[in-house]
Amino acid sequence: MVSQDEYLSTIADLDRELYQYYKSVIVTDNALTRQVVSFQANKEKSRYRWYKYKEAFSADLIAYLLRKYHVPHGKLLDPFAGIGTTLFAGSRLGYDADGIELLPIGQHVILAHHYLLHHITKEEVDILKKWRDEKPWEHCEQQKRFNILRITKGAYPQDTEQKIGHYLAAAEHEPGEINFLLIFALLCVLESVSYTRKDGQYLRWDVRSGRNAGKKPFNKGKIYSFGEAITSKLHEIMTDIDHNSDHYNLFQEIPSYGDIQLFKGSCLTILPTIAPMTYTAVMTSPPYCNRYDYTRTYALEHALLGVTEQGLVQLRQTMLSCTVENRPKNLLGMNPQWEEAIKATERQTLLQTILAYLEEQREQKALNNAGISRMVKGYFYEMACTIAECARVLKNDGLLFMVNDNVRYAGASISVDLILSNIAESLGLVVEQILVLPQGKGNSSQQMGGYGREPLRKCVYIWRKRL
Repeated sequence: MVSQDEYLSTIADLDRELYQYYKSVIVTDNALTRQVVSFQANKEKSRYRWYKYKEAFSADLIAYLLRKYHVPHGKLLDPFAGIGTTLFAGSRLGYDADGIELLPIGQHVILAHHYLLHHITKEEVDILKKWRDEKPWEHCEQQKRFNILRITKGAYPQDTEQKIGHYLAAAEHEPGEINFLLIFALLCVLESVSYTRKDGQYLRWDVRSGRNAGKKPFNKGKIYSFGEAITSKLHEIMTDIDHNSDHYNLFQEIPSYGDIQLFKGSCLTILPTIAPMTYTAVMTSPPYCNRYDYTRTYALEHALLGVTEQGLVQLRQTMLSCTVENRPKNLLGMNPQWEEAIKATERQTLLQTILAYLEEQREQKALNNAGISRMVKGYFYEMACTIAECARVLKNDGLLFMVNDNVRYAGASISVDLILSNIAESLGLVVEQILVLPQGKGNSSQQMGGYGREPLRKCVYIWRKRL
C-alpha cells in the first residue's frame, strides 16, 4: 500500500511537471482584483446591486475580457449563467447572449432584470412606486401561506413571517408582470430580514433564532424589519430605472443592446441540443470544486419560489457535482458522444493520481467527509463533458473564458486550472493563457490545521478553439 507521504510527493511532482508545461502561458494579471473577479464590484453598480449573489463575477470583468481579447461581435454563451452577469454586460456591449441556468432563483432574477431593463411600462413603474409609498401589504388582512422547508423553518421573526404572508396576498391582486416583479423585490430582501446568512456550504443561523443550541454563538448584526427592507429595495429598483443612463444621456449614443435568451435547466442536458459553431465566445464561472451547496445556501429563496423538499434534492443531484451528496451521473448514458471527453479525463495522470489518493484516504476513513472522493471525481468528469460541449458549440477561433479556483483536500493541492486546461487541450482547444490573480486564496481551517497553509491560485482560463 502506498503511504500518504508517497502519494502527496507523487502528486506534487506531477503537478510541478504540468505547471512547467504551461508555465509560458501562466500570467499574473494585476487588473484582476478580487473585487473584479467576484460580486464585490457589482455591489454599488446600478441594476446589478438589486440581488446579492455572492457567486457572481462582476460586469467589469466581462467588459475587460471582451475588449482585451478583441472578441468580435456575435453571440455569447454562459452555461452557468447564475443571475446573468455575462448576459447583461455582454448585451450592453452589443453582443447577443444565451444563458443556461438550473437554479430557480437565478432564473427569476434574470427574467426580472431583463423585464425591468427592456419591457417595463410607465404605468407599471407607477404601480411599483405606489407599493413603495403606500405599503398596501400593511392594509391587507389576508395572508398567503408560503412554502417552508426543513432547513428554513424558523428563519424569520414571527412578525416578519406574517408580513411576508400579507405582502404575497396583496401582490396576488396585481397583474402577472407586476406580481413577478414584486416577488423579485421580496427575493432580494429575504436574507436581510431573516436570522440566516449564506455561508458557502450552508446557511448560518443567528443566535437569536434559538436554532444553534450547543454551537458557537453567531450574531449576523442588524436584522432588518420587513417594512424597512422592502420599501428600501423597491426604492433602489425605482431609482435605478428612473436614472437609467442609457435613457437620459443626451451626449452619447444609446447603446444597441444585444438579444438575451435564457434556457432553464442543466447545461449537461441543454448544451447537446444546441447547433455546432453557434457562439463567438463562451464566458462562464462554473461552481467550484469546493463543497458549496447552492441548494442549501439559497434555500430561503427556493422555498419562497415553491421548491419542495423533493425538488431541492432533485436540483442538488442535477447540478454539477460540487457537493459531497452528489451521486455519480451516468454520463455515457446521458450522451454517448461524450466518450472522448471521458477518455481524456481518464488519461489525465495528475487527476487520476489525486483520485486514487482520495479514494485511499476514504478507505482509511481519513477524509473529513467520505463523499469528497466521489465529488472530486464527478466534478472533473462532468466538467470534461461540459468543456467538450462548449468546444462543439464554439465557432472556429472562438474563445472560452472560465473563472475558477484551485482547491485542496486531505493535504493535496488540486490544480483545477492545469487539469482542466490539459483536458481542454485534448478536446480541440488551445490554452492561450491562464490569468492568475495577484493574490492567491487561502485554505480551509481543517486543511491549514492538518497540513499547513498553501496559497491556491484563483484564475481566469482563456482557451481558443482550433481553426
